[in-house]
Amino acid sequence: MSDIKDIFVRHRKYIFYLLSIYVLGYGFTPYQSVFLGLIFGTALSLYNLWVMVRKTERFGQAIAEGRKVMSIGTFSRLASAALAVMISFRFPEYFHSAGVIVGLMTSYIVIMIDIIIQTIRK
Repeated sequence: MSDIKDIFVRHRKYIFYLLSIYVLGYGFTPYQSVFLGLIFGTALSLYNLWVMVRKTERFGQAIAEGRKVMSIGTFSRLASAALAVMISFRFPEYFHSAGVIVGLMTSYIVIMIDIIIQTIRK
């Protein structure tokens, strides 16, 4: 399962680079609500990615030991995404809803781009 941790470290690094770009955009552009929405959504996307990696590791250990596994955390990831969208609707002056939604998809976009890069390298 160390491969999953290595992949997660690489994805986390990419997401932190994106977050730093978003922070610069928040500080130096007039589109502060858009960038704050991107920051908020991407931070929750990173959290969801961490939960998915942690649950996948536990799933693999349980399968190796012959135990049953209840879930891989889909409900908690969906609940955090729904909470982020509800917060963006509640405070539209701070968080742009489209920015939050795009931010929530960031980890999946990073995963797809990383797969393409790793395929080309091999």
